[in-house]
Amino acid sequence: MPQMSRQDPLIENHTVDYVPLAERHGKARDLFTLWFSTNIAPLPIVTGAMVAQVFHLNLFWGLLAIALGHLLGGVVIALASAQGPRMGIPQMVQSRGQFGRYGALLIVFFAALIYIGFFISNIVLAGKSIVGLAPSMPVPASILIGALSATAIGVIGYRFIHALNRIGTWVMGAALLAGFLYIFGHELPEDFFSRGGFNLSGWLATLSLGIIWQISFSPYTSDYSRYLPADIGIARPFLATYLGATLGTILSFAFGLVAALATPQGTEAMLAVKQATGWLGPILMVLFLLNIISHNALNLYGAVLSIITSIQTFASQWTPSVKVRVVLSSGVLAGCCVVALGASADFISQFIGLVLALLLVLVPWASINLIDFYLIQRGDYDIASIFRADGGIYGRFNAHAIIAYGIGILVQLPFANTSLYVGPYANLVDGADLSWLFGLLVTCPLYYCLATRVRKERAALGAPLLAE
Repeated sequence: MPQMSRQDPLIENHTVDYVPLAERHGKARDLFTLWFSTNIAPLPIVTGAMVAQVFHLNLFWGLLAIALGHLLGGVVIALASAQGPRMGIPQMVQSRGQFGRYGALLIVFFAALIYIGFFISNIVLAGKSIVGLAPSMPVPASILIGALSATAIGVIGYRFIHALNRIGTWVMGAALLAGFLYIFGHELPEDFFSRGGFNLSGWLATLSLGIIWQISFSPYTSDYSRYLPADIGIARPFLATYLGATLGTILSFAFGLVAALATPQGTEAMLAVKQATGWLGPILMVLFLLNIISHNALNLYGAVLSIITSIQTFASQWTPSVKVRVVLSSGVLAGCCVVALGASADFISQFIGLVLALLLVLVPWASINLIDFYLIQRGDYDIASIFRADGGIYGRFNAHAIIAYGIGILVQLPFANTSLYVGPYANLVDGADLSWLFGLLVTCPLYYCLATRVRKERAALGAPLLAE
């Protein structure tokens, strides 16, 4: 099994190109630490507090919905992650194997938009966190500090991101455990176990939120597994990603729920964390700030890869250098900082609403991606065709995937319940957005039926498993 040598460069030298077998390194457990540490952060904790504050569930029903939602949704992110070692290319580049060279551009655009939006939201959040810890620090300077720190990590790339999250797993995991012990080690409010109750709409809303949360990571999970040895198989990266992503988010959501119930009703989520954890609160805030910066590097890294993928679609012979990645990262940083410095007070909440709306386009993509990889192609893709100017055996446009994708979006619209669009049947279950369910139920069988019509034709071409 190839390992990284001491002579390997610190800064990653691959962008969207295929990672040769001789350069593969790492272990499946690296995926556990990456996704576990990434999900112990303020945003999932704040979202977990909503279970009590917005959906009015009690501790038992809230924890059940949180756990079940993430355990179900985690299957999607884990299946997507397990593709990386087999393919050796980023997730968005791989989409050319399903949608065609130009057909994949639309989902690449949406992915880049989500990455950039999350990057802006997180540097705003990091800036506010710095001001909260050091009130004398000007807000613009705080935002720039958070942005530059995340950019430095993103530019260095794959190895450094994994290394930080290996450390973060122990630090953030221990901090969250200490927070739980502190809360349950002190006197709890009389209504801690009885506040809230069971209501179907709130329970389904929490369940859906967990599923959607996991699906939202799927467009870039294989970006962080593509360097693993090709012979590592499917089971090990699947299990490592699944356990890391689900345990990290379940613990964070649960911590937010517990903190909300341990403080007076109506207390703002992060303030509830500080109040509920006493002297430990300021320490947690510092660690959360560091985790925001580390996690935001993933957003910048993904955004740059998506931009490079888009450019390379029209310049097939172009293989960007490290300098190009640095320049693009700097450009994204500058643009995001301009937006962040002028962001309104409710920018983060507005953007989260946009992301939830964009999930309408991610659900059918994830359905097509997984059906194609596991049931149609069974991991057997022609990497050379994916990088050819004419799309090779996958062509410029794959009509079967595009039709299934379009229908997958359309069937969700009547049931969508987002801040940007509310469908006529959005209140099928009051307060719960179930559009993703209809997207999955329609797109998966539809694409399978359409794609199997050309399966024999592609198999006859004898496409190799990997291009050396």
